[in-house]
Amino acid sequence: MYDLPYFKERERQAVLDFIHQHPFAMLIGSGDRVPVATQVPVLVHGREGERLFLRGHMMRNTDHHKAFQENSEALCVFSGAHTYVSARWYSNPQTGSTWNYMSVHARGKIRFLGESELLRILEQTTARFENDENSPALFRHLPKAYVDSLKNAIVAFEMEVRELENVFKLSQNRDEQSYDNIIEKLHAEGGDARTIAEEMRKRKAQVFQERP
Repeated sequence: MYDLPYFKERERQAVLDFIHQHPFAMLIGSGDRVPVATQVPVLVHGREGERLFLRGHMMRNTDHHKAFQENSEALCVFSGAHTYVSARWYSNPQTGSTWNYMSVHARGKIRFLGESELLRILEQTTARFENDENSPALFRHLPKAYVDSLKNAIVAFEMEVRELENVFKLSQNRDEQSYDNIIEKLHAEGGDARTIAEEMRKRKAQVFQERP
């Protein structure tokens, strides 16, 4: 991970909020020395103070399922908006252009769960993302025959987070004139660029207040 202190978010709650806002994560592991990865929706649970757990499900008998059976070590990557930042927007453009982005890495060991926990996770997953207690797509409304066939094809997992790292790279190393100009240019681009611009705008006072 890009490990420079001025690109780190120090507030744990801000990091947790980011994870909740970007739950479709990249789950990465390695089995028989071959890297594997899959993208899965992840539910975040806190327990006993600051203990953090990630829960979800994956298809059975796939490369990633088999890899985690062999080697339980896992990396879960949560990514948000990202955008190119041109050096021509700097007060001194004679330097390298870059990329602004926000990312959180969670490391831990995968543990596979039984059928009852699988059904609970599926119920919680549809409830979270449907966000409508009257939705006909909630898991509890699915026909039993369908659920019976589904539960044989997937497996639930849980990972207790052992390490939680982040990079919120948002031009914190630039002078104020460059910082303001980057915000203006990114905001005009729209999309992910505008999202990054708004995040930079929210953080500006803190960034320059902390300068020596």
